Amino acid sequence: MQFNYCEESGQTSLILHVKEYSYIFKVRRVVTGAKLDFSNLSDGKIYTYEINSINKKEANLTLIETKEVKKTLTCKLHVGWCVVDSKTIEKHIAMLSEMGVEKLTFVYAEFSQKNYKVDEKRLKRILINSCEQSGRTTLMQIEILQNVKEFLEIYPKSSIIDFSENFLSGNENIESFLVGPEGGFSQNERKLFQNRDIVGLRCVNILRSQTAVVGVCAKITM
Repeated sequence: MQFNYCEESGQTSLILHVKEYSYIFKVRRVVTGAKLDFSNLSDGKIYTYEINSINKKEANLTLIETKEVKKTLTCKLHVGWCVVDSKTIEKHIAMLSEMGVEKLTFVYAEFSQKNYKVDEKRLKRILINSCEQSGRTTLMQIEILQNVKEFLEIYPKSSIIDFSENFLSGNENIESFLVGPEGGFSQNERKLFQNRDIVGLRCVNILRSQTAVVGVCAKITM
């Protein structure tokens, strides 16, 4: 773990509830005088605190150092992902965070199952854990849109990942792209793609939605 998340990180003193931070106080069994790094995942800084006291309910910490993160751990990439099964999203979203994706927009396409609900609170917890493990100091933004048309209106320069002989090389200056759900895009949605930048993949196999999302992100960011 690179640091611990606390929304109040940056204040001169912190009061942490032992139950809420059980990993620190019960699993790691840190003691008074120990130094711990924290991040609020919003300002890109790491704050080092010293533990002044610990009791059964709470611990008191004092800020002793603030460190600027010199190297950015995010890129400007924006991913549009048409909604698939929530379990699939939860399993793969941390990978996008680790690769530095700045923003993830979920889109309800025509072939998205409408009973699939995006649990933003649960995804935030997954992303926080991913940041603590990977060292990323800013939380990936999450957005939900109701249809493909709305996505294209808000992000008119976004590339579309679909069947095309204009294969993705990884050298393109792509800052935003959209991947369809299981079953791909509908014919009505493809009509909206006229005069849009449509990019294909060289893989001849039919990819699952999550495979395409992770694969394209890796090709662009790594």
